[in-house]
Amino acid sequence: MTTVPDELGASQLRMIHRLPKAEVVDRFDHLGELADGRRVIHLGFVDAGFQELQMETGTWLHGRLAERAKTLVGVDIDEEGVAEARRRGFEAHVADCRTADALAAIDIEPAEVVIAGEIIEHLDDPGGFLDAMHVLVAPDGLLVLTTPNASGLMNSAAALIGTEVNHPDHVVLFSWRTLTNLLARHGWNHASTSTFVPILKRDPNWTPRWRLMGLAARMLLAVGRVLGRLGAPFVADGLIVECRPAKKAR
Repeated sequence: MTTVPDELGASQLRMIHRLPKAEVVDRFDHLGELADGRRVIHLGFVDAGFQELQMETGTWLHGRLAERAKTLVGVDIDEEGVAEARRRGFEAHVADCRTADALAAIDIEPAEVVIAGEIIEHLDDPGGFLDAMHVLVAPDGLLVLTTPNASGLMNSAAALIGTEVNHPDHVVLFSWRTLTNLLARHGWNHASTSTFVPILKRDPNWTPRWRLMGLAARMLLAVGRVLGRLGAPFVADGLIVECRPAKKAR
């Protein structure tokens, strides 16, 4: 009989990580509560290609945050979207959020809350992005990241039928452990985690086959929501991770 050396067994056990306590929340409500009465910077706020539709349906996050924040500044690389936001009366700046120099150049006051919604999974260098965030977050402030959850129920189920659900522009998918590990390497202390269930919008142009798949996806999302509320929040397909600057980063 072959036995596993104790040191090998101990090493393998180090790969097991206990998840923190978390709640399944409404993404809009939760981010609104974090912004309430505070100075907020919202990165990637334009949501290129979807802004007009979301403004019409009341699901544009930046508009929701504007109702709650004491002050709100938008930062995005989309020049046309920033110009449109300014025409609508929002304070907005064009900058590449991936570099500290670009963010320092727009010369805005560090905020109590910086929200980076659905950005980090698009970036080739997410670590560099997290380094740059120290320019925008006040010393006692909060950086809030929202991103798809690698441990979510949707892709686990999709894999059973040989598919993967992912935005075509995504280059990385984070679990709670991998994201908080990356944050720690770039000067951020984990403060809190929540999860959320994304909203899947129906498209009238879908073929019958896609309508059936959309129905199955909505059912899976509903199951994830129920399981999350029954004590398994990390089967939900979205992560909201809050963190603060580590002292050594200052």
